Amino acid sequence: MNSLFFNVLPRPVLGLLIGSTLALSTLSVQAQLRCNEEERTAIEGKDALPGFGSADPRGQLLEMIDLALARSQQLGAANLLAQAARNDWEEAAAARLPVVQAQASTSGAGQQVGGVRQNQGQAQAGLNLSMPLWDAGRIAQTAAWRLQLAEAARQGLISSEQQLAAQVVSYSLDRGRLLLQAQVYRQYTKRMACLVDALESVVKADKGRASELTQAQKSQMTAELSMEQTRSDLRVVEVRLKRLVGDALPASASYASLLNQLPDLPGLQEAALQSSDVKQLEASSRAQERYASVVAAQSKPQVSLGMAANGTGTSTGTRAGEWSAGVTVTMPIYAPGLDASKLAAQRRADASKLQLQDAMTVRNFQLQELHLNAGAALERARRIVEILRASERLRSATMVQWQQMGRRSLFDVMGAESDYYSLRVAHISALSEVQQGVLNMWSLGPGVLAVLR
Repeated sequence: MNSLFFNVLPRPVLGLLIGSTLALSTLSVQAQLRCNEEERTAIEGKDALPGFGSADPRGQLLEMIDLALARSQQLGAANLLAQAARNDWEEAAAARLPVVQAQASTSGAGQQVGGVRQNQGQAQAGLNLSMPLWDAGRIAQTAAWRLQLAEAARQGLISSEQQLAAQVVSYSLDRGRLLLQAQVYRQYTKRMACLVDALESVVKADKGRASELTQAQKSQMTAELSMEQTRSDLRVVEVRLKRLVGDALPASASYASLLNQLPDLPGLQEAALQSSDVKQLEASSRAQERYASVVAAQSKPQVSLGMAANGTGTSTGTRAGEWSAGVTVTMPIYAPGLDASKLAAQRRADASKLQLQDAMTVRNFQLQELHLNAGAALERARRIVEILRASERLRSATMVQWQQMGRRSLFDVMGAESDYYSLRVAHISALSEVQQGVLNMWSLGPGVLAVLR
C-alpha cells in the first residue's frame, strides 16, 4: 500500500484498515515470540526426544561390542573350527613319532576219539612298533600344511570379531544419526505448528488469508511425515542392533566426537597389509604351497622301521615266542594320475598367490576411495555449516518481513524454514557419512577395535 492509496480512502474505512493491520501484526508478533521461545527450548535440549543418554560414547560402544562378541553363535562356531584346525595340525605333527600297538587273543579247541575227549586252550599276545625313518619331507610338509590351515582359521576368527565389532559401531552410529534427525524434524514440526496457530488467529480476522493457513498446514504435515519416516528407520536400526547385543539396548550416547578425523592414508595402507583378512589369505596361500609339496613327496621313496614280538601259550604248558625287526622301503613305480595331482596342487598354490595379490590391490584402492569420499563429506559438512548460518539469518529476516503485512509472502517463509531444517538434516547426514567412511577405513586396516581401545 502506498500513500496515494491511503489518501483516497474515506477516513472511517482508513481507520478500520489500519486497526485491522495493527491487530494482525500484533497477533503475528506474539505467535512468533512464542515459536522462538519454544525453538530455543528445543535447541537447548529441554525438549529433546527420549533415547539419548549421558554415557561415555567410547565406553558404551566397547560395552556393546563385548556383549555382541559374547552372544554371537557365529563366533562360537568359528572358534570351534579354529580349535579343530589346531587339533588337525597336532595330529599331523605327531605322525613322525613311533606308533606302538598291542594285541592279544585267546582260543579253545577240543577233539574226541572214541571215548577219549581232549580239550586245549591257547593264548597269544603281541607287540608291534612302527616308525617312519625317511619320507622325503612328506610328514613335515603335511604338518606345515595343517599349521597354515590352523593359522588361517585363527585369523578368520579374528576377522569375524572385527566385522562384528564394525557392525555394532555402524548400527550405533546410524541410531545416533536418526535420533538427531528425528529431533530436528520434531523441531520443524513444532515450528510449523506455531505458524499454523498464528495463521488461525489471523484468518479469524482476515478470511482472505485462508490459503496461507492451508499452505502452513501442508508444510506441517510434510514435516510430520518426515519425522515419522525417520522414526520408522530408527526402529529398524534398533532391531538390527538388538539382534547383536540383546534386547536391553542402552540409551544412545552422543557419538559426534568419535571417528570424525581422517586417518593418514599411507599409514593406513601399511596397516591394511597386517590386517586379519590379509593374514588369513597369506596363511591360505602358504597352506596351498605346503600341500603341493606333500603331493610331490608322494612320488618319492619312503623308509620305515617295523618291530614285532609275539608270544603263545597253551593249556598244556607249551610256550613259544618270536620277534622280528626290519626296515621297509616303499617306492612308487607306476601311479597313474600322480603327475596330474601334482600339477593341480601347484596350480592351486599359484592361484592362491594371485588371489592374495588381487585382494591387497583391491584393498588399497578401496582405502583410497573411502578416504576421498570421507574427505569430500567432511568438506561438505563444513560448507553446510557456513550455508546454515546464512540460512538462519535469511529465515529470521523473511519471518520479520512476512509479519510486516506483505513485504514477503508465506511461500517465502515456508521456503526459508524448509531450507533451514533441510540443511540441518544434511549436516547430520554429512557428518554421519564421514564417520561411516572412517569406520570402513579402519575396518580394512587394523580394525575398529584398535581405534576404540
